[in-house]
Amino acid sequence: MTAGEVVVVGGGIIGLAVAWRCVQRGLAVTVHDDGGDDGAWYAAAGMLAPAGEAGFGQDTLTELMVESAGRWPAFAAELARETGIDVGYDSTGTLTVALTADDLAEAQRLWAYRRSLGLGVSPLGPSALRDLEPALSPRLRGGAHAPDDRQVDPRRVVAALRAILGDAVVRRRVDEVPAGVPVVVAAGSGTARLTGLPVRPVKGLVLRLRGEPGVLRHVVSGWADGRHVYLVPRADGEVIVGATQEERTDHTVTAGHVLDLLRAATDLVPVLGEFDLVETVVRHRPATPDNAPLLGAAGDVIVAAGHHRNGVLLAPVTADLIADLVAWGKPDPLLDAFSPGRFV
Repeated sequence: MTAGEVVVVGGGIIGLAVAWRCVQRGLAVTVHDDGGDDGAWYAAAGMLAPAGEAGFGQDTLTELMVESAGRWPAFAAELARETGIDVGYDSTGTLTVALTADDLAEAQRLWAYRRSLGLGVSPLGPSALRDLEPALSPRLRGGAHAPDDRQVDPRRVVAALRAILGDAVVRRRVDEVPAGVPVVVAAGSGTARLTGLPVRPVKGLVLRLRGEPGVLRHVVSGWADGRHVYLVPRADGEVIVGATQEERTDHTVTAGHVLDLLRAATDLVPVLGEFDLVETVVRHRPATPDNAPLLGAAGDVIVAAGHHRNGVLLAPVTADLIADLVAWGKPDPLLDAFSPGRFV
């Protein structure tokens, strides 16, 4: 290959976004994609929700999540402008809710932590919750509103990125990192095989329901008798219900896991029991030991992997930071905390 060219190994949402930004920086890019629709993005609900998703001890990761969430409006608008594809960017916000007293106690601890990070989380009583979202169960003990959270449709995002990149994306399995050319490894769980870095697959099951559009307006993330579930509505009446989490590599869908998700979903939003179950999807999230991504140089390659539950949310900031590193050779300070070197 000639100067100004780069190979991206991995054709999921991270690899495609990095490739797009590299093209915009004047680089000639080839994306090697052996997964088709097998990546974690295909099951992802598309929540852009730092305030609704930040977990205990994730202070630094949350800062990156907030930074990337701020880049999503322009990212989505640019995709739509270049392709004509509406990627489903929605700014309605997230409601986090609790069914029982024990659920509420756990949720209140988490809301307090998120507020300590400066995230916009406003506790609400049951009546105020149902004013915002009438479909919620009257049995709820309480909740909170995160008005700054957003969502997109990851399948539409990937379709738009593929349309932009066109023939630059080739279907090819890569068994070893190409030599003699700049390489970005964005291969999800396959990153471990190519680099030796600790990225493991975490199995997750997601359900897709379909019913009357507009029944559910907000993203709902909540607890029902200790079971956590999220509900992500689309404008066409689809609702994504997720997700299980297992340290397994198979693609089996069990009746018990489907039942657990549906029970929690209908406990929080009873009308979902009338919706059609149209799809069950299992994919594997790429996770690291600290559940934060690997971003930056690792030996002779640059890595953009291990985003776990946050690949869609972190796509814009990952793409910008990694493309700048490839094009200009200078790492942004935002990369420091996520260096692959922390596991070497």
